[in-house]
Amino acid sequence: MWSGRQGRLRPVGCVVEELRCRRREREAALRKARREQQLISKRLLRDDASEEAEGGCVAMILGETEIQHFLRLAQQGTEEKERERALVSLRRGLQHPETQQTFIWLEGSMRTLVGLLTSNQALLQLEAARCLHELSHSEQSAVAEACLPATSYLLTYLSGHSSDFIELCLYTLGNLIVESEAVRRQLLPQGIVPALAACIQSPHLTVLEALGYALSQLLQVKEAPEMIIPSVLGSTLPEHILRLLQPGPKLNLGVAVEFAWCLHYIICSQVDNTLLISHGGLSTLGLLLLDMAGAVQRTEDTGLELLACPVLRCLSNLLTEAAMEVVGGQNQLEDERVVAALFILLQFFLQKQPSLLPEGLWFLNNLTANSPSFCTSLLSMDLIEPLLQLLPVSNVVSILVLTVLCNVAEKGPAYCQRLWPGPLLSCLIGTLAFPDIEVVGQSLELLQLLFLYQPEAAKDFLQQSGLQVLERHQEEAQLQDRVHALQQTALHQ
Repeated sequence: MWSGRQGRLRPVGCVVEELRCRRREREAALRKARREQQLISKRLLRDDASEEAEGGCVAMILGETEIQHFLRLAQQGTEEKERERALVSLRRGLQHPETQQTFIWLEGSMRTLVGLLTSNQALLQLEAARCLHELSHSEQSAVAEACLPATSYLLTYLSGHSSDFIELCLYTLGNLIVESEAVRRQLLPQGIVPALAACIQSPHLTVLEALGYALSQLLQVKEAPEMIIPSVLGSTLPEHILRLLQPGPKLNLGVAVEFAWCLHYIICSQVDNTLLISHGGLSTLGLLLLDMAGAVQRTEDTGLELLACPVLRCLSNLLTEAAMEVVGGQNQLEDERVVAALFILLQFFLQKQPSLLPEGLWFLNNLTANSPSFCTSLLSMDLIEPLLQLLPVSNVVSILVLTVLCNVAEKGPAYCQRLWPGPLLSCLIGTLAFPDIEVVGQSLELLQLLFLYQPEAAKDFLQQSGLQVLERHQEEAQLQDRVHALQQTALHQ
């Protein structure tokens, strides 16, 4: 930490190393927080147009008598249409949590529904599956566990021929997987990972999107790093996921979004990211980033912001791998192209989706942390000023911008000489007036590096009344040591 003793200046290398260590510790905590932020949700497939065509009836809460009546008609009706209509009525009723609760506690109800699911009549099978899908969307874990007898059949039907039916089974399994550990315990030994790996070769985009959803749900559960992700990495799924993320005319946005999140959860598990790198993960994602930047330049309404978030997270986390030191050739990212593409996206985010700015800046931080060449790209492409323009957006954005600039400054005198003169110093004096302690602390670190490597900047700081600005933070317990150290550095240059 910063020394509080007056009149003692440590060697430049020592100060830089302490700054770097403190920043890396903070970044490790941020990465851990990102891994722990789960994006679990459930999906519900409903054909609203079909509902309206069927009469637009308002779904009614069903009691035991009505449920038994519809199940009996579906099982024993004399005409197939009558049986199908009974299941449609039951499905509508199951849209209500009250009906769901009544259904699962009604003796024999699930057994009857599973029997209809396994019947040899396609329309009845489909309506029974839709009933199960309504149940799978319940927020009650007891409802998900009540569906346990049906899950094996849903898994089996993934190898069927009807893309609509497979899609429905995948979304239903995805909903149940994330809700119930009992469901996962049953499906894992029954081969859900190989079944999903077989599905990923489907030519149907709706099936692929549903598969991406189901797989992403499976990859988020608490036991995934130990029990699921090793199996996924040992299957053909990773190479097919990367194939579906390759830019080009065949890239489908909905499919790509789902599988980009899948890749994100695999990477965050840190089970074996070198495998993904060896499969060309970095180069594929880097090319996809370039493609997205080109797309947002061509049109304003691309929807690519949905894809940008997981892609940037994947790239950011892969770049933290120690294995990067030995990765070469086609798996490396191209410096200037990636940096240029990232700044195009940052400008797009600033205008259309400011909440994604931290994702882009986190990637830029990881690009520049250990790479003099990426830092050189920032300077040679005159991107420091556009970076500084992001400072007022938010405290989080300010901290990340300042962290990136610290990455550049810590590379040494040649880099600091190119950072200054320019708007940097006046911007930093401005950030020292921010009320957020972390922003001020990061500004102090950057100024310390700048003064150590570029003494002229310290003189300019003094001329711009920088010491007076620092004085307002002398009583801040978390900043006192750093303020004092910076004052000493500035005065002794």
